[in-house]
Amino acid sequence: MLQDFLSLLFPEICHACDQPLARGERYICTECNVKLPYTDLHLHGATELNCLQQRFWGKVPVRFAFSYLHFRSKGRVQRVLHKLKYKGAQELGEHLGKRYGAILLDQGYAVHFDLIVPVPLHRLKLRRRGYNQSEGFAKGLAEALQIPWSNRVLERAVDTDSQTKKSRLDRWQNVEQVFAVKQMEAVKGKRILLVDDVLTTGATLEACAQALLQKGCSEVSVTTIAAA
Repeated sequence: MLQDFLSLLFPEICHACDQPLARGERYICTECNVKLPYTDLHLHGATELNCLQQRFWGKVPVRFAFSYLHFRSKGRVQRVLHKLKYKGAQELGEHLGKRYGAILLDQGYAVHFDLIVPVPLHRLKLRRRGYNQSEGFAKGLAEALQIPWSNRVLERAVDTDSQTKKSRLDRWQNVEQVFAVKQMEAVKGKRILLVDDVLTTGATLEACAQALLQKGCSEVSVTTIAAA
């Protein structure tokens, strides 16, 4: 009763449309869950039908490349990511990871990965924000896929500028030599699923994948919450 009364006074808000959630809804309302722009790239695997896979061709060897959602400016996905990154909605990332992880599990992808690794934030940015938005997504994926995850494998050694308004070349130069593997034994011979929040040009994921491959992991796959 008390919880119902509090919900009337202070209703939880959908992170995608900012409307009050109904009883039983969590984080994203039912209508938005139906209308979110899902990519369904997992249905195409590592084939030429997977447009995200093609972005890495000739740059870095990636086994699978997936993204849960299409990024659309000023739409539901942008609002979700904004809440996740800048409004303290940490649990939202884990929620999205569990949902997408369940889809990947159902499609049989769990057998292809040994370890899930989120793209790290620099310690200064982590201190300012208080959390890494990619870690929640990684944790949710790990729980659904029943695969270990670690935020101690990679480190961002240099605090790079924001990537938002940079060209592809500038983005690559901005992250080249930025990432380092801290635990080589943890990645040696492993098939790693590398996780980030958004894929735009792919420069950050390429740099992380190169660092992991150079330290002996057998293969890298990538997935993100959204792809532009």
